[in-house]
Amino acid sequence: MTYLIYGAYGYTGALIVKEAVSKGHKPILAGRNATLTAAIAEKYKLPYEVFSLEETQKLEDALSKVDLVLHCAGPYSKTARPMIKACLHTKTHYIDITGELEVFEYAASKDQAAVDAGIVLLPGAGFDVVPTDCMAAHLHELMPDATELEMGFQSLSKLSRGTALTMTENLDKGGAIRKDGRILVVPNAYKSRNWEINGKSISFVSIPWGDVSTAFHSTGIPNIILYFAAHPKMIQKMKKLNRFRWFMGLGFVQSILQKRVRKNITGPDEKMRESARSMIWGEVTNGKGEKKAALMNTLEGYKLTSISAVDISAGVLTKGLDPGFYTPSKAFGADYILTISDTTIEDLS
Repeated sequence: MTYLIYGAYGYTGALIVKEAVSKGHKPILAGRNATLTAAIAEKYKLPYEVFSLEETQKLEDALSKVDLVLHCAGPYSKTARPMIKACLHTKTHYIDITGELEVFEYAASKDQAAVDAGIVLLPGAGFDVVPTDCMAAHLHELMPDATELEMGFQSLSKLSRGTALTMTENLDKGGAIRKDGRILVVPNAYKSRNWEINGKSISFVSIPWGDVSTAFHSTGIPNIILYFAAHPKMIQKMKKLNRFRWFMGLGFVQSILQKRVRKNITGPDEKMRESARSMIWGEVTNGKGEKKAALMNTLEGYKLTSISAVDISAGVLTKGLDPGFYTPSKAFGADYILTISDTTIEDLS
């Protein structure tokens, strides 16, 4: 079975290619930039193709040669739809590494189309959302009657340029939570709280993380809020940003902000990827007010993504999943995250 990695020369894409080769895989590489695509393909002695997602015929010709595409070119709010559409047409399994809420909802809406095409749609095969999705499923197993889920993550790493650009493009959209089964748009920094991690109280602020979608599809829990660790001063700045959300979406403002990101952000270096850790805290509550909580300790986000994206791609190709839309835990179980090296889950209550 063969697969194609699209966006192979980006920060995360290049890490994934390196991991795939280390596992003995020989994927076809692809991207829209001929020079950069050729350079990484030649580095690893792999075949490659060059096309943009707007070149529909070239895209479908490339997909028709493989069983699966691992899509690594964001922002996925713009790139996932044409790729998924092409996958449905060519009957090619679709995997990506998005964390974008709207992409998960779009992919879920194509469940029946995927069944009809005989393919698997599995977005979020990286740090967004493998560990948090597995945490949600784990907590649901601890409390099957849970009606509320809150999770937060803390990472001591840095953002890649692609992730930072995606965040910049979404500054005007506000936050999101799930309430009574429905996704609601809320202000930025809608809710904040503190959790104790390793004996230290850490402040967290709510964000429109992909699990607002995926955790619901994985567990059916109707009320979901996601958080990330942030200094109280940063939380205050996020709240003030609500006054200027409209301004952040203006074209010239976006242009300025994106130029700054491209100039100043490069992503964590290898030393940081190897040494940094990620902590994920989760809590569920049922109608009686009873609670269950757990703490996960896992790898730095980009290192985890390179491992899980390759592993999930191989799993989709070899494990014989029925066609349709999947979250990581729905495909491989709540304990899938524990197959990633140096990962633990501790039940707190």
